[in-house]
Amino acid sequence: MSALESLAASLELSDLQPVGGGSINDACKVRQADGQPAFLKTHCDPPPGFFTAEAAGLAALAEAGAPVPEVLSVGADHLLLALIETSRPTPDADARLGHILARLHQHHGPAFGFKEHNYCGTSPQTNDQHADGHEFFATCRLLPQGARAFDAGLLGRADMRRLERLCQALPDLIPHQPPSLVHGDLWSGNVIHDSTGQPVLIDPAVSWCWAEADLAMTRLFGGFGPAMLAAYQELSGLEPGFEDRVPLYNLYHLLNHLNLFGGGYSTSVTSVLRRFD
Repeated sequence: MSALESLAASLELSDLQPVGGGSINDACKVRQADGQPAFLKTHCDPPPGFFTAEAAGLAALAEAGAPVPEVLSVGADHLLLALIETSRPTPDADARLGHILARLHQHHGPAFGFKEHNYCGTSPQTNDQHADGHEFFATCRLLPQGARAFDAGLLGRADMRRLERLCQALPDLIPHQPPSLVHGDLWSGNVIHDSTGQPVLIDPAVSWCWAEADLAMTRLFGGFGPAMLAAYQELSGLEPGFEDRVPLYNLYHLLNHLNLFGGGYSTSVTSVLRRFD
């Protein structure tokens, strides 16, 4: 019996049907003992607390009213979710997503960070609490990723120094914003559409952070139309200059992708660092 089969048996799951598309976890559709379908995520060697951190993020989003899959079971080696039957997005799906994000970001926390550390992909994401967002973004987002890339030989000394200077300049580049509840890994692959075509958020890297940082990532790999941001602004405005700040926020994710997937992202990282040097 394979490890997956053994896990399924322990959870009283049957009818395992592998699902492709993910780059980190293995996934399959399953049937529970009561006959209800579910979605099982596993990993051959998950980092400590990997799935429990994701479950905590989903719970935080759900408590804020965001549409997410229900967590049915979580353990060191798995996350079992209620199955979301997917379909094509409706014509108003981007606008609906914009409203969902605006309402989510209106939930403000007492400090930047989160109640526990978690992961962005499989990269550790430190969530020490900070009263100042610039300090949080520097010490818990940009600098850890930069140091990891530098130690691995993926980021040169000159670029590491540029990153350090950029972190010192953040208060001059990014306006003060309250700590909002953010999804944290908001690319198009982490938004699915249910059987009615409406958006559902998956695979979060939750924290209390800048709302603009969440919105910026929607630009990184495409997949969202202009209706999303327009609908967002119907409920929540943006400070002038947001478009100019998008590369600053996305530098965190570019560094993370450099660390996760290698040197193909080095040019993009260097381009941002030199732009703001």
